[in-house]
Amino acid sequence: MKRMVTVTTEEIAQYRSELSADIGALAALDVAEDCEGDLEDAAIALALKAGQEPDQSDRWLEGFAKRWRAYICQSGFRQGVGTGAIAKGVQLLAAEMAIPSGLATLVLIYIHKTGVDMFCKPLEEKL
Repeated sequence: MKRMVTVTTEEIAQYRSELSADIGALAALDVAEDCEGDLEDAAIALALKAGQEPDQSDRWLEGFAKRWRAYICQSGFRQGVGTGAIAKGVQLLAAEMAIPSGLATLVLIYIHKTGVDMFCKPLEEKL
């Protein structure tokens, strides 16, 4: 069963304000809005535009985000995402991991919405 993670129009407006200097992030927010706030659908649409080939339509964003878990869960990075201040995180993730800023935006919003502590927990358990 699909676990839908969504953003409201108000949240999209807040993210637009924070990410106003990033054209890729703003485009991602437009796609999220077109997808009625469904982050999964928006991420798949952006991935296809970026030449990625999502292999599934259910929980693809979760799997995509997990690729960068070790990087995202570093203390400084994690703290910013946890508070919802994602602009700097988008820049860092896009640059460091060479993914479009639009996809980085949706990854970080997804992690913020589902809980950064929950996202990072598997790394802590293995230490």
